[in-house]
Amino acid sequence: MDFTRWSVRLPRTQRRTAARAGTTVSPDRRGEGSVPAARAGQPGDGAPPVPAVDDLPAREVLDRVPALVALLHGPDHRIAYVNGAYTAAFGARPLGEPAREALLELDELGLFPLLDQVQRSGRPRTVKSRKAPDGRSYTFTCTPVTEGDTGGVLVFATDVTDHAEAAARLRASERRQRETAVTLQHSLLPQKLEQPDDLRIAATYHPGGTEAAVGGDWYDVITLGGGRTALVIGDVMGRGVRAAAVMGQLRTAVRAYARLDLPPHEILQLLDGLATEIDANQIATCVYAIHDPNEGRLVYASAGHLPILVRDDNGTVLRADEPTGPPLGTGGWIHASGSVPLTPGSTAVLYTDGLVERRDEDLDEGIAALERALAGATGTPQVVCDRLVRSAGVTADHDDDVAVLVLQHPARTGPEGELFRNAALELLGGVEAAPRARAFASGVLTSWRFPTDLHDLGVLAASELVANSLQHGTPPMRLRLRRTDRRLIVEVTDGDDHLPRRRRAEPGDETGRGIAIIATIASNWGSRRTPGGGKAVWCEFALPTR
Repeated sequence: MDFTRWSVRLPRTQRRTAARAGTTVSPDRRGEGSVPAARAGQPGDGAPPVPAVDDLPAREVLDRVPALVALLHGPDHRIAYVNGAYTAAFGARPLGEPAREALLELDELGLFPLLDQVQRSGRPRTVKSRKAPDGRSYTFTCTPVTEGDTGGVLVFATDVTDHAEAAARLRASERRQRETAVTLQHSLLPQKLEQPDDLRIAATYHPGGTEAAVGGDWYDVITLGGGRTALVIGDVMGRGVRAAAVMGQLRTAVRAYARLDLPPHEILQLLDGLATEIDANQIATCVYAIHDPNEGRLVYASAGHLPILVRDDNGTVLRADEPTGPPLGTGGWIHASGSVPLTPGSTAVLYTDGLVERRDEDLDEGIAALERALAGATGTPQVVCDRLVRSAGVTADHDDDVAVLVLQHPARTGPEGELFRNAALELLGGVEAAPRARAFASGVLTSWRFPTDLHDLGVLAASELVANSLQHGTPPMRLRLRRTDRRLIVEVTDGDDHLPRRRRAEPGDETGRGIAIIATIASNWGSRRTPGGGKAVWCEFALPTR
């Protein structure tokens, strides 16, 4: 084959025949990006004539190009030409042989379908950064060439090994940074959820896909004592290690504030101020909720977070859509608490926006879809978690973090129901209320078949708490006993909001020993203010392991 018959027609370039025809091409006829033909020297300038581009020998030019060049002819892509750079990279190639037999490296790179496509369509195609058998990376541009009725393809390969290695190093660095953020995120989340007596709880966390940096989603379960449980879920805006670090600080602060046993809106008020101090440029959404098995409700406060969903034992889903405050870190807002029923047999779901937010859907549509999924989700909390995540289409390459917290208040019947009991007595009258409280506690604990030593400790605790309330509190007063499968809880409420504290009583003091006795004999004790005004003082005794 005579190689000089072939002329390469790259995109948006015209052949220049001006030099051969002795004419010039006007500037407005030139293709964009074309190279003007070199003009002969001007009269009198004494410079030797410069040859036009079309006068340059094509073979000599291509032989000296550092890129790899191969010219293939015909439908079976027979080799018409390979330059020196191609030969140096892959070895000599026999001319006239089909490329599928002689250019096996192109087959390994998967370029033959591309060659067929270029020859059929007459349009150039490019594939970027393919690693060749010689270990180097090339970007291949396949351009159609024609001469008469015949056709071929010019394969032009540029060595991009340095760029590919730099990109690989960058991807590895980003992958290590993401792994660091994910490790930090997981280390800041609860390693093992606390399991209250009255609730069954499960949670799951899915970091964003490989293209998205990890975010600041978190959740927690905090046992408050006296049978009450705090549940929290939140989302720090932003991604990366910084968001995870802010999340860890907020989660630690929540656990510390929870020990104060404050109402949910007061907890959020404290967190709001702290979030501003941590980072004024970071905001976070959060829901803090408290479950008291004696009230059958979930009391909560929300700082710009998504609504809690509750499914009752009939399968009806209720959305806790009471007004919420702005996210944490904005300041200047007084948060308020709301409540939603959580009766035995109910399931509640707390979640972050990654579970329901999609770029092509309205947020309300995502929440409605989650409601439908929750209505049909039964089983243990972990099973419900997994079903909700699957129904939302969360996969390994999901574009946002997802955190889900599921809690169930089981309806206990039969032998299990015998282990969860409540008894209460209204304390009326004056000093005679103390002996009545002792008699009531003794009768209840006897009917619950407690061991003698635990029976006596329970009666003593009830007597001391009632005596403390009679001396320092105001009516109405109430004694409540509660047993679970793991503990006995004794609680006394009254109308005075002054919280007792443990102090050292001097030998001559006639008071100040009641709380000290409670702290000594009980496994745990505490006090809190009640929503309607007043306080509750409680203590717990661990039951023997069955």
